[in-house]
Amino acid sequence: MMTYFVAFLRGINVGGRSVKKERLQEVFSSLGFQNVITFKQSGNVIFESKSANAEEIKAKIEDKLYSSLGYSVAVFIRTMLQLKNIIEQDPFIGQGKEGTSYLVTMLPNGSSTVPLQFPETIPKSTAQIISANGTEVFSETHGGGEGALPNPFIELKLKMKTTTRNLNIIREIVEKYST
Repeated sequence: MMTYFVAFLRGINVGGRSVKKERLQEVFSSLGFQNVITFKQSGNVIFESKSANAEEIKAKIEDKLYSSLGYSVAVFIRTMLQLKNIIEQDPFIGQGKEGTSYLVTMLPNGSSTVPLQFPETIPKSTAQIISANGTEVFSETHGGGEGALPNPFIELKLKMKTTTRNLNIIREIVEKYST
């Protein structure tokens, strides 16, 4: 039985580093994953695996990326079912303000408590952290360059690496690749 996963890669194409999607697909395929696809940005890699062990898969991907690229890349693994549950649970219900972006910050698997008060406004902005479920933190931004604020704020508060995606990207992945 094959399981669909999405690997969200943190900062794969920043700081003067550039990795083409074909290269990422080669790296993932070399690990035995099947039906490897990058979605929109190269930091979203969809694939199937015979293994259902997300932590094992994460470790393999991080090791292979390091040996292939020469630098560390934090990897956040989610099953298609986990992403589908985020969409269905709609953590942003009732937020619906014009011009608002809804963001999902992935925490490492195994994270359980998020010591933040909700809502928590990010300093010097109107961006807010509105809730968390133990593996994701949900925030909203209101334009004016605020979209990049939640990830570093959450990393600083939680003292861990995270990566953030717009809810629309997660929705598109689920709609296109969920079976």
